Amino acid sequence: MKVLKTTFVIAALGCALSAGPAWAQATPPAQPPATAQPPATPPASQKPAETAPQPKPPVPFPEGAKIAYIDYQFVAANADEGKAATAKIQALQKKKNDELTDRNKKLQDAQTKLQSGGSLMNEQARGQLEREIEKTQRELQFAQQDATDDINELTQQLQAEFGQKIGPILEAIANEKGLHMVFAAPANLAWAHPGLDVSQDVVKRLNAKPTPPKK
Repeated sequence: MKVLKTTFVIAALGCALSAGPAWAQATPPAQPPATAQPPATPPASQKPAETAPQPKPPVPFPEGAKIAYIDYQFVAANADEGKAATAKIQALQKKKNDELTDRNKKLQDAQTKLQSGGSLMNEQARGQLEREIEKTQRELQFAQQDATDDINELTQQLQAEFGQKIGPILEAIANEKGLHMVFAAPANLAWAHPGLDVSQDVVKRLNAKPTPPKK
C-alpha cells in the first residue's frame, strides 16, 4: 500500500521539527486483495528515522560579530521540549494508524468473503455484502482524511508552542551578544563560522530548570 507522507509546515521554525529525526514511522495496513478497490492510505510519518544531530565541540563566538545563526533541526532534536513534542506526535500517529488498520482488516474480510463465496450466495445476500464493502471503503477514506488532519493540527500546534518559547531566548541571546541579525540554518546559508552557531546555547536555556523561589 502506498504510504502517504504527512507534510508538516511551520512558519516560525521553518523546517525545524518536520526535518527532525525523531518523527515516528507508522506501519501501514496490509495490502487488500488485488481485485478490490484500494482503501484510503493510513497516515504515515516522514522518511525513516535518522540519527539526531549531536552537539559539536564548542567554538568561541567571534569577537565583535553582529550576526549569528541557529540550526532549528538540532534544537528540536536535542531540546527536551522538542523530544516531548515528538513523543506526542508518535503516539497520535500510532493510535490513528491502529484504527485504520482495524478498519482495513474489516474491509479485507468482507472482500475475501465475497470473492470466496459470492457465487454461492443468493442475489439479495450478495448485494447486501457488496453494499457493506462500499460503505466500509467510504468510511475508511473519510477516517484516513480525518486522521491526517488530526496529525497535522497537533503538529502545527506543538510547533507553534515550541517556536514561541524559542523566540524570547533568541532575543535574549541577541541582546547579550549585541547581534543585529540571527539566520536560520542551513537554508540559504552557504558557509558560516561555526562560532556563530547559537543552537547549543538555545538548547541549554530551553532545558534549564527554573530556579525554585527562596522560602
